[in-house]
Amino acid sequence: MALLNATDIATAGPVAISASAKPADAAGPGAAMISESRIGRQVRVPKTAELVAAHLRRQIVRNELVEGDALPPEAVLMEQFGVSRPTLREAFRVLESEALISVRRGAHGGARVHTPNGDVAARYAALVLEHRGTTLADIHQARALIEPPCARQVAERHTDDDLVALRAALASVEAAGNSPGQLQAASADFRRLLVELAGNQTLIVLAGMLRHIVNLVDGSGLIPGSGPAEPATDGEHHHPHHQLVTLIEAGEASAAEDLWRRHLLAADPFAGHDQATVIDLLGGVPAPGR
Repeated sequence: MALLNATDIATAGPVAISASAKPADAAGPGAAMISESRIGRQVRVPKTAELVAAHLRRQIVRNELVEGDALPPEAVLMEQFGVSRPTLREAFRVLESEALISVRRGAHGGARVHTPNGDVAARYAALVLEHRGTTLADIHQARALIEPPCARQVAERHTDDDLVALRAALASVEAAGNSPGQLQAASADFRRLLVELAGNQTLIVLAGMLRHIVNLVDGSGLIPGSGPAEPATDGEHHHPHHQLVTLIEAGEASAAEDLWRRHLLAADPFAGHDQATVIDLLGGVPAPGR
């Protein structure tokens, strides 16, 4: 674990700017005056707890502190940062709210580090979507927009290792047979791998958030049954996953993208439920259309 260094928070904070202050080069009688509206009258000075939280957050994001690291005891941190216990605990509360640390009280307690997790962002995004009256069909369409271009990317730029990983994921899908629970899990792993192999970190995070939101909706009781359904096939070699891997191996980028788009649109991830239903995570029951 990297040593903590409080020097960058011990310096003087931002200083309030006087509305009457003038830059040195504008002091002469011929200098153009700058409108007060273009210069802030006052700059908010961050609270000490926010500065402590920002310092620790930066170390976590930069992997100077990693998953499972134990932060030093409160007394040590108070001395290093030159802050009081209430200030340090306020900083901890900020980081806890961001799921970057967890704090246990007591003799064997303390603060432990957690790396940034897209599931935290997904939970908040799900609330935003619910507030906007987002429907199940809207979520399904978003996933169908993200994944097919990833299939194209993989077909265009795959490596031998990528093909090995895809074949292993395909084997899991085909081994699941007609077992809904196993097929759902294996298909989810296949789709996750497909996006990851495309290599775009932004799409990886977004696709992961959508997966988590679908799981949240499923877990809320909104969707009956075991979750996303796959369309029926006429044998393993006609399974869309098998067809996709074949097209990717052949470098057929356009065909791979088209196939995966048709598959996703044909699949019914919310089987037995009206796609116009508005998600209702908080209520746990279907909300009327808005």
